[in-house]
Amino acid sequence: MIYGYGLLILVLIFIGLAILISSVAYRNPQKRHHRTPADYDIPFTEIYIPTYNRRHLYGWWIPGENVASESPPTLVLVHGWGRNVARMLGFIRELHPQGYNLLAFDARSHGSSDRDGTATMVKFAEDICSAIDYLVLLPNIDPEQIGVIGLSIGGSSAIYAASLDTRIKCVVTMGAFAHPGDIIRLEFEKRHIPYFPLVWLIILYIQLRIGKSFNKIAPVNVIPDIPARIFIIHGEDDSVVPLEHGQRLHVSGNPDRVRFWQIPGRGHSDCPEHPEFWPKVSAFLKESFEIAEE
Repeated sequence: MIYGYGLLILVLIFIGLAILISSVAYRNPQKRHHRTPADYDIPFTEIYIPTYNRRHLYGWWIPGENVASESPPTLVLVHGWGRNVARMLGFIRELHPQGYNLLAFDARSHGSSDRDGTATMVKFAEDICSAIDYLVLLPNIDPEQIGVIGLSIGGSSAIYAASLDTRIKCVVTMGAFAHPGDIIRLEFEKRHIPYFPLVWLIILYIQLRIGKSFNKIAPVNVIPDIPARIFIIHGEDDSVVPLEHGQRLHVSGNPDRVRFWQIPGRGHSDCPEHPEFWPKVSAFLKESFEIAEE
């Protein structure tokens, strides 16, 4: 009997530790932006997008200019974990002259958006879909010409969102992870914390909290059936999300719709600095939207 009580107490302690560690480790910093497109003489409008749980997302709306079409393609730009809308300024500077409509936003619990507990890949994906709901109500928006560019968790979430929302015609990711459980396990391995029982309990707790199995939402598992065209970009020296995550996504994807580029000498955040980055991304976007028009 005493042994049984002792075991129960030990289990409860581990469960409590798992809840505490996951709550602390995955409570992302919420930092507001200090730069805007106006710093680069790009006109924009501040917007507020209704999303899940009666929250609102802060964002920037930048309509396309100097294009022949009254309804140019639209791109949703999604930052990574702990970042904010300003992370996408480099993309805005490159894509705005190409004539795209651009919508960049702070995910929930990031930047100037409403806090809604701990951020998750599912919440990021929900926010992407909410951004598209907002877009299609705007004038001169072609609902058949919408794409998403996402960084890190923003990229993984874009893949998951594309499995839920067929309005997404193309996706570009940088440093996306293939499976949330694998990336959580890796983070704790770096801290020399054994998988069982603590990390196992943390992963179980997070799945219970979000109400979804990681295997059901993992980008590597949903990517085969996504109708959108996808361009997976991954730095070979990425120490945050190892290259094998990008490789797994590529192997699992439909070869007719999924393209992969591993960039030598690049890490998690510096892929856009490669001289071939923008020519390749621009060509992919143009091709994807032309195919969507057919």
